Order: sequence, then C-alpha cells, then structure tokens
Amino acid sequence: MTLADGPGRGVTEVTVWHLEMRDPGWLRPAPIPPLPLVIGRAEEPVPELNRFLYASVGGDWYWVDRLGWTYAAWEAWVDRPEHETWLAHVRGSLAGYLELEQQPGGDVEVAYFGLLPRFIGRGIGGPLLTAGVERAWALAGTRRVWVHTCSLDGPAARANYEARGFRVFDVTTEWRDTSSPPPGPWPGAR
Repeated sequence: MTLADGPGRGVTEVTVWHLEMRDPGWLRPAPIPPLPLVIGRAEEPVPELNRFLYASVGGDWYWVDRLGWTYAAWEAWVDRPEHETWLAHVRGSLAGYLELEQQPGGDVEVAYFGLLPRFIGRGIGGPLLTAGVERAWALAGTRRVWVHTCSLDGPAARANYEARGFRVFDVTTEWRDTSSPPPGPWPGAR
C-alpha cells in the first residue's frame, strides 16, 4: 500500500513478522553448499566492521536507522558481552554476517543477519543462520531465540527463517518512508 493509501507521498505500509524458536529441537539445519564456506565469530569487537556490514548488507533493503550513528554509538553496540558478530567467508572473501544479542529473561535475538549482494542465492544464508542459532542455544540461560523481518527485506529472508524452524508469533504493520530508492552500500553507489 502506498501513496493515497498511506499517510503521505512516498510512504509504504510494511509488514513485520516476529519469529521465534522456543526449543533447540526446532532447528532444522541447512545443507552446506558445495563451496569453501567458513563461518566463525569475530572475536574482537570492531565498530568499523559492523558499520560496513550493516550498510553493505542492508543497503538494498532500506536498513537506514543506524547509518547516522557515530563511531561511539557503534562501539557501544558491538563492545558488550551480550553482543556477538558471526561472519561467513567464501574463498577468503567476506560473504555475510549475523549479530546475536543476549537479552534479559533468556531471550537471544538475531539482531542482524544477511549477505553481501554478490553472495545472495548461493546457499550461504541457511548455513550461516544455522550456525548463529546453534550458538544462540549454546549461550547460558537461553530460553528463546527470536528475530524479526519485514516486507522490505530480501525476498528469501522469511522463508529462510521458517525453513530453519522459526515460527511466526506476531505480525505488525508500520509505515516507512520509501520516497527515495534504498541507499545501497555507500553514498553514490546507485
């Protein structure tokens, strides 16, 4: 729904799906693709890396909320014991990432997850999500792993979450400004 249906010109109604996994037995691991995929944790918090990944992965999907964050804000986000960044590499090249955030009450959120554009559709997202969910369940006290995605995200996002065993527990709608095209990975990339 846009324009006349929404609150103003260039605004789109966006559906947000909230998904959860309440038991590690719900996880359905993805098959490993026939390419040299390496998934591992970024042990050293690096604000520049997470900022780069946020912009590069989310640039096509209207991930704009954090683009204006200062270095100090990024540093505060990544340099916490509750936060982990997991990286996927293919033949030494960074292909995607997943951020986990431990929250009060035993929840672990898949806060950010995605692939760099050239790696989409190559069978990497499923194994990366599998590794992240396995890690979330391995954290002490985890009672639930959850994530949200929306109708502006990549077309395979929700399907990948559900294929791994996540189940929708809430659906909401909100209005987002889509008057400009998504920003891409850096200013002027379009």
